[in-house]
Amino acid sequence: MSSPLASARSLLFVPASRPERFARALDAGAGCVILDLEDAVAPAGKAAARTQLDDHLGGFAADQLARTLVRINAGGTEWHEDDLRLLARWCAKGLAGAMVPKAESGAALDAIAAALGPAAQLVPLIESLAGLDAVDALARAPQVARLAFGHLDFQLDLGMKCGADEAELAAVRFALAAASRRAQLPAPIDGVTVDTADGERLRQDARRARAFGFGAKLCIHPAQVAIVDEVFAPSAAEIEWARRVIEVARASGGQVASLDGKMVDLPVIRLAEQTLRQAGTVAAASSPAAARAT
Repeated sequence: MSSPLASARSLLFVPASRPERFARALDAGAGCVILDLEDAVAPAGKAAARTQLDDHLGGFAADQLARTLVRINAGGTEWHEDDLRLLARWCAKGLAGAMVPKAESGAALDAIAAALGPAAQLVPLIESLAGLDAVDALARAPQVARLAFGHLDFQLDLGMKCGADEAELAAVRFALAAASRRAQLPAPIDGVTVDTADGERLRQDARRARAFGFGAKLCIHPAQVAIVDEVFAPSAAEIEWARRVIEVARASGGQVASLDGKMVDLPVIRLAEQTLRQAGTVAAASSPAAARAT
């Protein structure tokens, strides 16, 4: 069975300095919650936020810990080592792991994994050109569960001024999806949509991410979760098509067949199986494609 992080379509940020928001975030329906010790907390409040986080994680149920990440402060900052010491204790108690900002080195991820222990899952944020250059090493580092794209910081790092459709970042999104595939990771996580009141913009951003092969998106408000989950989940029409493909494939013994005047061959069967797996309605082990491959 996949972990909550591996299957999450929405990941909701919450400032670690605002523990009164933790329960609402956990109840918002997001696949994972990210308690943020980095960007959401001012330098003067880092130590207090870490203490508050430590105090409140004790009230999380086991299933809540399993879908909770903490975004730590970047390596080289004065807060990084204290963050790791805190998370090492909680990862041993069931916390999912850490989101790692400014990820640029496989060796640095190795050190974080060693500090947090073998149960910790890591989500490196690709937020710079150096991170993009190292994306394959980051994807293959021990305990990395998924890659995530910090597209706002990436633009800042390169001095980019992207249009609304962010066509300028197409190559970067492709690179993250390709690196995830090469490392056999779940599909990567796209960055935030900052306008929390613009549901249509959020929907367009999520659709673009899905078209590039991403499987999830970061959220900054509970109201964004439902839209993101809807976009990344297979639609009713996609599920029905996939079921019909599987029926035709089984009837033909997994051989090439026809559906609605279109060829149903092995790639089409595998796409249908993938769609139904994402919808939670089929096991690959008993699928026509699996049978045909043996």
